[in-house]
Amino acid sequence: MIKKTVNVSEYAQNIVEALPKGILLTTKDQKVNTMVIGWGQLGVNWALPIFTCFIREHRFTREQLDATGEFTLSIPLNGANPTITKICGAQSGRDIDKIEAAHLHLVDGEEVNVPAIVEYPLTLECKVVQKQAIDLGALDESLQKWYPQDVDSYATGSNKDTHIAYSAEIVHAYIIES
Repeated sequence: MIKKTVNVSEYAQNIVEALPKGILLTTKDQKVNTMVIGWGQLGVNWALPIFTCFIREHRFTREQLDATGEFTLSIPLNGANPTITKICGAQSGRDIDKIEAAHLHLVDGEEVNVPAIVEYPLTLECKVVQKQAIDLGALDESLQKWYPQDVDSYATGSNKDTHIAYSAEIVHAYIIES
């Protein structure tokens, strides 16, 4: 496998278009785990290239991310794979090995101790520089639907847990070529 270094800004449109369809955020602590994310922010903060992701409080990914402060983002260049999205977006890494279940292939990271996913070749390696819990009381009423207080914290999808916003410096970006 060859990793071709890329400039994130040249792929910003690809990233923004892929995000609502599902990209993979991968962590590594107790084990390698990946989850589908459908929203986030790409930009520049503190003169650094930054990706901000939002992870619910009780997610396995949050535990791993808090332990290491590192993650990779894997973005498909030819559309999201529905099988990968189903497995990695609807099940917890506490309960299954999503890498095995989705038949994903891993490549070691360059600047972080988290692998990239070959099937989604555009890769951003990220190190957390700031995190902050979302304040439900500060949200507009129209956004309250994402936090129904009668849905258990461990339910997939919308539940009563708030998100934690993790702003991370993009320390390396590349496309995996085979």
